[in-house]
Amino acid sequence: MEDTIVAISTSLGVGAISIIRISGNESINIVNNIFKGKNLNEVKSHTINYGYIVDNEAIIDEVLVSVMLTPKTFTKENVVEINCHGGIATTNKILELLLLNGCRLAEPGEFTKRAFLNGRIDLTQAEAVMDLINAKTEKIRDISISQLNGNVSNLIKQLRQEIIEVIANIEVNIDYPEYEDIEEVTNNSLIPKINIVKEKMENIIKESENCQVFKEGIKTAIIGKPNVGKSSLLNILIDEEKAIVTDIEGTTRDIVEGSINLDGILLNIIDTAGIRKTDNFVEQIGVKKSLELIEQADLILFVLNNNEKISNDEQELLEQIKDKNHIVVINKCDLETNLDIELIKSKYIVKMSTLKNIGINELKKFIIEIFNLEKIETKDLTYLTSARSIALIKEAYNNILEVEIGLSNNMPIDMIEIDIKNAWNLLGKIIGETYEDELINQLFSQFCLGK
Repeated sequence: MEDTIVAISTSLGVGAISIIRISGNESINIVNNIFKGKNLNEVKSHTINYGYIVDNEAIIDEVLVSVMLTPKTFTKENVVEINCHGGIATTNKILELLLLNGCRLAEPGEFTKRAFLNGRIDLTQAEAVMDLINAKTEKIRDISISQLNGNVSNLIKQLRQEIIEVIANIEVNIDYPEYEDIEEVTNNSLIPKINIVKEKMENIIKESENCQVFKEGIKTAIIGKPNVGKSSLLNILIDEEKAIVTDIEGTTRDIVEGSINLDGILLNIIDTAGIRKTDNFVEQIGVKKSLELIEQADLILFVLNNNEKISNDEQELLEQIKDKNHIVVINKCDLETNLDIELIKSKYIVKMSTLKNIGINELKKFIIEIFNLEKIETKDLTYLTSARSIALIKEAYNNILEVEIGLSNNMPIDMIEIDIKNAWNLLGKIIGETYEDELINQLFSQFCLGK
């Protein structure tokens, strides 16, 4: 934390502008050494200054330098940003000069890590920064902005405050039993307070799990036997000729993937190899992968051929997927019907012709209905978005359930307090009030360089 770090904050390549970010106590002095223009030590904070980056007397580039003085910066340290022309050679040369003059190359996510360690943001806000960078839909962008603004942090802090008040009352009763003017804490008096905390946790968990659909998308596997139109279905869904389509059985032997934005939700679609018994070793590997994806998928699109009778293998697959989210797609509905639809015991059946673009809208409506996409609340964007934070609040919730059991069994208050404190500590880990160095290093290593 004592050294001054530097990194290129824009994508390295040919472009109009590159931004090189420097943070640390010596950032202004270091940039001043290679800047020809105003003395940066004398300019006001949050100003942009025109000049040149020079190597001795040689001009490297014409630049704009932004100077931001502590503490009103992202890292709460002195921060300088150099806006230079976006050529690779120019950007790298300026970075080289900064390193030679005393900067250290920043680790991935180190600027955001410093913002956290210096108290500028908490862990949920740090995670929101990464979500915002990676956002692929408007809904994820909105949720990330809400989390970055501290709405999620405030929600967790309020919950912790309610729990700490319960802990404080217990502690006073244990430590100062002789005082008559304090509220006596009994099992019966704790029950309504614990119920309120429990209900709030349940609501946060439910809404946050819904939010995971926005963030992670829906893993969708297209399955079926060869030549029923799986690859054609993938192509029509993503509106791109990504999968090879032929009349030859077994054309798709490996996994082909694509994504679409459906009502603000990413549908991550996987076209699998046709499932059938085969002696071809390569095709056997593809079939094995397809069967594995059935277990991993959030949604299965099971494609049948309207022009053929249902085979025994297809009936076995129908039985295998009956308890999973699935839609039976009867393709080639423009051809003569030889399929016995009475054999299909599924709630969602859609007749399609991928060749003539028939039935695609009905398929999308079914997907929206299965995942309640229209009912997921998007006005209140106060959700936990990371698997880490959701796992922690679930663990805290389990502690509260243990408290409930203890209260119903009339366990001593000081024993019950242990689980209450555990829940409070776990909630603190969500926002980074308590943390382990290893966790912090792992979290910020996932960030891009320069952020």
